[in-house]
Amino acid sequence: MAYPGSFDHQSNVNPAQLTRGGQLNAAGDARALYLKLFSGEMFKGFQNNTIARDLVMKRTLKGGKSLQFVYTGRTTAEYHVPGQSILGNDQGAPPVAEKTITCDDLLISSAFVYELDEVLSHYDLRSEISRKIGYALAEKYDRLIFRQIAKGARQASPVAKANFVEPGGTQVRVGTNDALSDAYSATALINAFYDAAAAMDEKGVSQDGRVGVLNPRQYYALIQQVGENGLVNRDEQGTSRQKGNGIVEIAGIKIYKSMNIPFLGNYGTKYGTTGGTTDAGVASPGNTGSFVGNDSALEDGGGVTGMNNNYGEANAFDTTCGLIFQREAAGVVEAIAPQVQVTSGDVSVIYQGDVILGRLAMGADFLNPAACVELYASATAPSAFGTTYPANT
Repeated sequence: MAYPGSFDHQSNVNPAQLTRGGQLNAAGDARALYLKLFSGEMFKGFQNNTIARDLVMKRTLKGGKSLQFVYTGRTTAEYHVPGQSILGNDQGAPPVAEKTITCDDLLISSAFVYELDEVLSHYDLRSEISRKIGYALAEKYDRLIFRQIAKGARQASPVAKANFVEPGGTQVRVGTNDALSDAYSATALINAFYDAAAAMDEKGVSQDGRVGVLNPRQYYALIQQVGENGLVNRDEQGTSRQKGNGIVEIAGIKIYKSMNIPFLGNYGTKYGTTGGTTDAGVASPGNTGSFVGNDSALEDGGGVTGMNNNYGEANAFDTTCGLIFQREAAGVVEAIAPQVQVTSGDVSVIYQGDVILGRLAMGADFLNPAACVELYASATAPSAFGTTYPANT
């Protein structure tokens, strides 16, 4: 109630005159634009930190739990005998096989943002958190795909009919010293790339979309050799080749660097100064934190709830040191593309803040083993792991 001579702010302010920076065209949800801003930041964070998603076959999954991929093998040609009926190949060729990729459980990354913290913060708290959520999802996405490409390199083709067997995966040894440190030898890597290119040619794999993924130290070892041996993309020089965004090329294979490839029983890097068969002979730069150079970082695929595809056991990648593949190497099915959800309304009032959630639902597996090449630094190639856990045999 307003008393004579007093000024009642509430009774004199028309709600329609309020400027709400989060509303779209001054109508509807007062936070609508804020949520759209955050969603964009999360997806940008995802896109900027994933490379595998655009290098393999990606399909959208709707109305089912898995997606079927059909393989058609080859057939033969023969001369026609005059007067003989033509009734098709007498061996039932071409043979047909299938591969099914199942969607894993919902993958999430979340954070709770307290409203008072936002008020007191001198920087955009939500935007920063959004990027980190995007990074976490992208990292997991790449890691799962790369593990399946390594798996495919160890497999025979699903088309296995007698006399019509299709080519399978390829494993190429890097170096000849039976030492993990061979993984960083530029000369050994270049030779391995040419071996891989020849193997894919021999197995009938298209040259279109061939890529290689190495760890950063391997990549930098290669680009230092560009001017000397002429084997690596001599058209790119100066600062252009220093950026590490796939500008180096060997035998028509475009090279990327990533910390998410399975590498000597870890992800991206492996430290140790003794060299030989026990470590890579690379000194740690120190202060690497909790997420770099951790021997337990390569999680056990058989013990993680929510994984419905076989991504391999932790020790399956102890000597793996790089991947070369063509886009048919692996497939990804997405039931829920990377997106964001934010609480609002009564929930925000009760907790005086919002839960910010990034999520996606995907699954990955190899498709065409002939398009998969695994590099390894050891006297013996890594063993195939089977279709059920714990099957690393």
